[in-house]
Amino acid sequence: MHTINLGRRPCAEVEAAMRDYTAARGPDTEDQLWLVEHEPVFTQGVAGHEAHVLAAGEIPVLRTDRGGQVTYHGPGQVVAYPLLDLRRLGLYVKEYVFRIEEAVLDTLASYGITGHRVRGAPGVYVRLADPFGHARLEPVGADPFHGLGKIAALGIKISRHCCYHGLALNVAMDLEPFSRIDPCGYAGLQTVDLRTLGVGADVDTAAARLAAALGRRLG
Repeated sequence: MHTINLGRRPCAEVEAAMRDYTAARGPDTEDQLWLVEHEPVFTQGVAGHEAHVLAAGEIPVLRTDRGGQVTYHGPGQVVAYPLLDLRRLGLYVKEYVFRIEEAVLDTLASYGITGHRVRGAPGVYVRLADPFGHARLEPVGADPFHGLGKIAALGIKISRHCCYHGLALNVAMDLEPFSRIDPCGYAGLQTVDLRTLGVGADVDTAAARLAAALGRRLG
């Protein structure tokens, strides 16, 4: 898997390039990992509900063909787009999602942070009161997100056994735009980044760590 760092690019431009790359793939096309920071944008999944965009303001809303609901991309966030032939790698979709979440967990662990999964809610979360603790996550009441903040979002697209779109890891962002949406379709879900948790990480270093973790997990 060849890694390419695209720098800061508009989301619409990169999404179009991903679609073109995937549509043109043949049996021997190279698998690639694209790393990028996007200009501020809200992206909607293919089945995203408009009601989850509360007040976009001056930030554009882009309808995409990935799964999932609305999320925000902006400077200070690492967006990773694995462009892979899953059949060639012998990966089913569920296993692929598991592995990219594992890569995020590995990246957080490299900063001493313990990430968690929430059943039925793709992405990675941290315990706000103790992000560096290792206690097992136990649900509290009826709210699966009680005491949690989301630090990484996930949304993928599969076409002819090949994947594109991917995941976004929050590093050092302006988090205010997340308050203008129901992040990933969940009203009131708090969003955090590494800086919020007291980690002084920069985007380039976090991107390199995430790319290395994805390389290990995806082969």
